[in-house]
Amino acid sequence: MNHPPRIYLIGPMGAGKSTVGRRLADALGLPFEDSDRYIVERTGVDIPTIFDIEGEAGFRKREHDAIRTLTEREELVLATGGGVVTTPANRDLLGARGIVVYLYTPVETQLARTGKDRNRPLLQTEDPRARLEALMAERDPLYRAIADIIIDTRGGTVKSVARRVLKALEEPAGQETQP
Repeated sequence: MNHPPRIYLIGPMGAGKSTVGRRLADALGLPFEDSDRYIVERTGVDIPTIFDIEGEAGFRKREHDAIRTLTEREELVLATGGGVVTTPANRDLLGARGIVVYLYTPVETQLARTGKDRNRPLLQTEDPRARLEALMAERDPLYRAIADIIIDTRGGTVKSVARRVLKALEEPAGQETQP
């Protein structure tokens, strides 16, 4: 199969970017990276600790450095953090250097997938649903603006979502697929 050498997965927390990304990388014979894991490996501390010490602005700077470095690689499937699109320079890099796949995931699904996860600093709030709704309202237009492919992950397994991404990579750009 002929495929692009750089595939970047974007979308909200709980979209399955890392798990789908690993499966895609295996299927395509490409290396896989997760930008959050890359940051943790470079700093030696978890994401919540970075948020505690440096705030979101500090984390976003680290995230941009990671995106700049990772998108320079010749071949890669990259799972990005949910907020990567809030930095215009990240949107520019992702859009210019590879195929961007938006794993659309509605708030209800995000809640089900992230409800017990304590490693999500932005969800450590009284009302996680309201927070996710606000993040979706802010970020969904940004995801859509740079996406070459949009995949709706509702009701999909990792395997079925990965299969839909693989199929979309073979089709003309700008496709949106439903489950």
